[in-house]
Amino acid sequence: NDKAIIHMTNSDNLLKIDTPENVTFDYDIAGIGSRFLAALIDTTIIILLQIILFGSAMLIASIISDIVSEAFVGWLIAIAGIVSFLFFWGYYIFFEILWNGQTPGKRRIGLRVIRVDGTPVAPTEVVIRNLVRMIDFMPFAYGIGVVTMFINSDARRVGDLAAGTLVVHDRAVKGLDDLSPARPASLLNPGEQTHLPEGFPVERISESE
Repeated sequence: NDKAIIHMTNSDNLLKIDTPENVTFDYDIAGIGSRFLAALIDTTIIILLQIILFGSAMLIASIISDIVSEAFVGWLIAIAGIVSFLFFWGYYIFFEILWNGQTPGKRRIGLRVIRVDGTPVAPTEVVIRNLVRMIDFMPFAYGIGVVTMFINSDARRVGDLAAGTLVVHDRAVKGLDDLSPARPASLLNPGEQTHLPEGFPVERISESE
């Protein structure tokens, strides 16, 4: 079986994934608090975009109201409303696809959406989890979503359950130097004296090594 074996450790909100290659990946599952802060940032950005959009639409309508019919002005406001709707729902989909599971709010707080098996999200999962956001938002202010996150041990809302995703704390990319164990400085300079195990062939280490 080439599929990863997933072990969940709910006591410390840790997702452990054991791969067939015997490599274990650990992810810190994001809680309600950090997800709320990320959502607050994203909501603020969306509201600012809405204000700019409707402000521009009203300004244009007031300028051209004397030279066009009222029906045209009504259509202009209706189009602005449709664009506003697309802004609200397309915002999350656009950024999570573009930034591999992150929105500006999630990036600022250090969160990322992944699949439950630890792999990156695909556009399909992104679309599903954000379309189901309508259910999470009911009856208002993410009421169902918050209740679901409280009940679920991994703080997954309905959209996450439908798409098979969860939100984790993102980690900085590490290089091989960060992952390798620390070496005594004297090994980098074979000429220096050091306490080494008896028979350790330090004389075979070249300057470049």
